[in-house]
Amino acid sequence: MSFKENLLKKIEINKLATTVLNSIGPPGGERKIDKEAMKRLLEMSPFRYQRKRDLDLFIQEVDSGRGKILVLDNELPVYDTTIEDVAMRKSPYIKEMVSIRNAIKILKDSDVKISTKEDSLKIIQKECIDLLDLSFNDSDIQEIEADGAKSLEREYTDGIIECLTLFAELLNFTPPPKVFKIRHHEIMGGSEIRESGEVLYGPIVVYSLIENELKLIDEQIGSFDKGKIEYFQSIVSGNPEASKEGAEVFEYLRKAAISEASRP
Repeated sequence: MSFKENLLKKIEINKLATTVLNSIGPPGGERKIDKEAMKRLLEMSPFRYQRKRDLDLFIQEVDSGRGKILVLDNELPVYDTTIEDVAMRKSPYIKEMVSIRNAIKILKDSDVKISTKEDSLKIIQKECIDLLDLSFNDSDIQEIEADGAKSLEREYTDGIIECLTLFAELLNFTPPPKVFKIRHHEIMGGSEIRESGEVLYGPIVVYSLIENELKLIDEQIGSFDKGKIEYFQSIVSGNPEASKEGAEVFEYLRKAAISEASRP
């Protein structure tokens, strides 16, 4: 796959991981893991699926049947053992429970369980991303810039948002704090949080879904600064002009992404 395709895959992986993370409830709670999202994530990982007894297992075999095994249930446990051992511990037959040795294993699995819930999710997320080749050169970034400019010219909204999303990933841009949100606009920008809790937001990229207008405000604006926020809103409305507009925004983002990548 191309760099652009791999970067889009990474974004998809992180979104799925966030969906699963938000579905994890406190210990003993009634919230259920989003199994569909977790399954989609696992399908992009090196873990292979196997149904054993009544268990949905995902296995990364290492040596002679032993390896990392995730059980797709509400706890998301990952074990370092064999499939047969996990099956016996998680879904034992009555004849297996008669054995004292097995009963101890069933009641206490800390000898083979290496993670649960959030920690297991992090393991799978990392395994998925590690499969991707995310190395790139200047021409890869130039391609994203060109795709964005063409999409803007053709008023192809999905293409514009896709390219903005790619640059947001490269530059660690985030969605806007509440005070910067504007209806019918896609907004992203750099974010820095002060000790006071104020968010310094910027540079800010704003795309109007209705007007097909792309703008850049090349400065940081404090979330507590009402005057500056009104100034930001006036720029979005068209007066005064933004620091960059139209295809120049994609050029700015391309230069920023290449500069960011060259940092030691």
